[in-house]
Amino acid sequence: MNEIQQIKKDIVKACKWLKEKELVIGTWGNVSVRYIQKIILTPSRVNYDVMTPNDLVTINLKGEKIEGHNIPTSERDIHRLIYLNREDIGAVVHNHSTFATALSCAGKTIPVLIEEMSQLLGGEVPCTSKYIPAGHHMELAEETIKSIKNKNAILLRNHGVVCCGKNLEEALLVCLVVEKAAKIYINLYRMSELKIIPDNLVKEERNRYIFKYGKE
Repeated sequence: MNEIQQIKKDIVKACKWLKEKELVIGTWGNVSVRYIQKIILTPSRVNYDVMTPNDLVTINLKGEKIEGHNIPTSERDIHRLIYLNREDIGAVVHNHSTFATALSCAGKTIPVLIEEMSQLLGGEVPCTSKYIPAGHHMELAEETIKSIKNKNAILLRNHGVVCCGKNLEEALLVCLVVEKAAKIYINLYRMSELKIIPDNLVKEERNRYIFKYGKE
């Protein structure tokens, strides 16, 4: 099995995992992996239960389809603009997890409540400033880029979540951390003042995760 075939197999496996973890329903959500100057990503309106590696689509960084018989996900520009603006990102996962999406409906940023956020996400999870209607794909992509900056996750207002990582494994882990953080935030919100991890420690823990974790 060559590298591209393995990537496609991993993406299909990731899609089924997202459904198993109830982070997506139906055909909503999408997954991509950067491969050199190409993007391998999920197709539009193909159910995860029956999806195979042959269903995946490959586009270039301009958004042009270069391989595959299906139409690429309609939200491909989110993936494309993230890769164009973030050299550190190798995989992008868009999901509609329940608690994180609930916070997106309130326009809430998730503050840094747990160490996984500072290490893996690079800090808080911002929320885009406005709702972008379905079909306004480039506008949604541009709003995503404007808000995500150097973070590894973002809430799309009244829509869902975009999670990023250096590879697909990390991007999927980000999905779980965001949903965990969202659950904690919702449960604490009406309680006493939140105890947020200070910015200087967020930077320290992020730096350790990138450069020292697993090497100490």
